Amino acid sequence: MIHVTATESDAIRVIEAEAIPDRYARGWHCLGLAEKFKDGKPHTVNAFGQKLVVFCGEDGKINVLDAYCRHLGGDLSKGTVKGNEIACPFHDWRWGGDGRCKKIPYSRRVPLRARTAAWPTMEQDKLLFIWNDPEGNPPPPEVTIPRIKGVGQEDWTDWLWTETIVHTNCREIIDNVVDMAHFFYVHYSFPVYFKNIFEGHIATQIMKGKSRPDIAKPDADGNKMLGNTSVASYYGPSFMIDELTYHYEGFDLESVLINSHYPIDQNSFVLHSGIIVQRHPKLKGDAAEKVAQRLSRFILKGFEQDIEIWRHKARIDNPLLCEEDGPVYQLRRWYQQFYVDVADVTPEMTDRFEYEIDTTRPVEAWTREAEENLARQKAAAQGQPA
Repeated sequence: MIHVTATESDAIRVIEAEAIPDRYARGWHCLGLAEKFKDGKPHTVNAFGQKLVVFCGEDGKINVLDAYCRHLGGDLSKGTVKGNEIACPFHDWRWGGDGRCKKIPYSRRVPLRARTAAWPTMEQDKLLFIWNDPEGNPPPPEVTIPRIKGVGQEDWTDWLWTETIVHTNCREIIDNVVDMAHFFYVHYSFPVYFKNIFEGHIATQIMKGKSRPDIAKPDADGNKMLGNTSVASYYGPSFMIDELTYHYEGFDLESVLINSHYPIDQNSFVLHSGIIVQRHPKLKGDAAEKVAQRLSRFILKGFEQDIEIWRHKARIDNPLLCEEDGPVYQLRRWYQQFYVDVADVTPEMTDRFEYEIDTTRPVEAWTREAEENLARQKAAAQGQPA
């Protein structure tokens, strides 16, 4: 009888996945274009496991409150904006943007404890942000969202904005920051350079790519894209600014892409994308707007590809990685800083960390795959067996 001793390499890798924490990330979260909240009506926003009401008063300031009136539970998002307050549809209690009840029309006085939850807000670059902090602290000045170049400039297009609901935990989207390989297999891109830098509340991905010969086609104006350069940074847990340059034959086209989200609950989140494009002399008339529309559709298609993956994948806390997979564990330690008390943030979450992937092997493999795809396409066009 032959006895076989099991070795470590024979052991089955078990997927580990702890329960999703109840806590929501500390930081600025973008609710989308500010203008849509400035119509003088209350808006319902489901976020952070609760219902919020967003309204703009006569003073032009956008406010965010808990949607349920502290009187008898009326839904303020079904109420009416009166002056600078939101009036409950149940008994007309008037609530200000600071969360305090300002007036009860049928009462001589307002109860001293008439106060509800209010979220700090910020309007910047035509976008609305709210600050969430489980500890209830105000946003520190060093945790900022930088101004976005091009917004409101005549030589740039206006925002083209999309919004969709994704039914999974929002942590899944963060792994994309370090996941070079999925850009080829899911999004049909061709990365040739990939680097990550994490420091403080900022996580950056630097990627250079070339056009895939088996996928790319000239655009409607005959412009052939050669590749792109992307410098994408998350500022906090949920708002990414991507300075994205597309390289065409004869010119470069500058754009800024926004990838942002906010949690509805622990099993769903709202995913936003926005893009603006610089008007280039090569782009005549409304060509820049058409390019923005085309890129927006391309980006939205990319999100749909991601969502299809997220819909079917397993949550995994102990991913098995190869050396070309990038610093997944380091990224997750960076991300964890937003889910613990400020006093519990450790240096390993915020100290500067840099990692550049050696792309030699991936580029060789992907070049062969693209060439094989081209050969099959050529054979199919000539009616030959692949």
